[in-house]
Amino acid sequence: MGKKELSFPPPLICGNKILDFAERSYVMGILNVTPDSFSDGNRYFDKNKAVAHGIELVKQGADIIDVGGESTRPGSFSVSAKEELERVIPVIRDLACKIDVTVSIDTTKAEVAQKALDAGAEIVNDISALRFDPDMGKVVSDYKVPVIIMHMQGTPRTMQKNIHYDSLINDVSAFLKERIKAATEAGIDPEKIIVDPGIGFGKSLKDRDNFSILKHLETFKSIGRPLLVGPSRKAFIAGMAGEDLSQGDNGTCAAVAIAVCNGADIVRVHNVRAMKIAARIADAVKRAEYIDRKV
Repeated sequence: MGKKELSFPPPLICGNKILDFAERSYVMGILNVTPDSFSDGNRYFDKNKAVAHGIELVKQGADIIDVGGESTRPGSFSVSAKEELERVIPVIRDLACKIDVTVSIDTTKAEVAQKALDAGAEIVNDISALRFDPDMGKVVSDYKVPVIIMHMQGTPRTMQKNIHYDSLINDVSAFLKERIKAATEAGIDPEKIIVDPGIGFGKSLKDRDNFSILKHLETFKSIGRPLLVGPSRKAFIAGMAGEDLSQGDNGTCAAVAIAVCNGADIVRVHNVRAMKIAARIADAVKRAEYIDRKV
């Protein structure tokens, strides 16, 4: 029996760093500078605490630090650009000078993205897939940085209401392809686009949509772009594992390992130390016959 050929997206350049997905998967550490995020709201709302936590995530093995100043939990309200800027810019400016890994800005607002990039961020993580702010595409294009485009029905305020798919996997895949097209039409280099199927964002718990996405990640890999998966401490895991949302790391470890084995190139998580181990084990299994393991 011949070997099964694996294919990986081309390396991604982030500033002076290169993410080589043929070598291993990468871990994105979550840094919420918010008073109301579902898992760690208000824990790192203070700038100094946020910067210290970002440094700690790097020590734990994070390859990217994703800084967000607006909660996107189900039912959450948007905040003004002014308030979001006051939360994230001091953290990014201070953190980028103290760590040697890539900083990402988690925002749907072009003004926030632009000022975050000026402050030292090198990736834009837009859960709206460039839909909420018509200027976002131009900012990403002008700065020539990678962008993460995510699938979501509605907005964080409405996404868990009236969830409907004709065919979950095909609908999510078609959405991501359409948004890639929109991004390239806005001048964004397609080689700098990362896709995210949006675990927990407008997905039915009753219909086990999130589990279906984890099972069928290969469909999204066929798009040909790096694939980010963010299962960390989500309600579908807590419900299955019987864990509190803020402590759902055992179930998240399982989801991260499955995601990497099924094709995730980047996993976005809260507990970096534990998930780095899960990703390393999954990488060893997935890539065992193809690379000289260095993870």
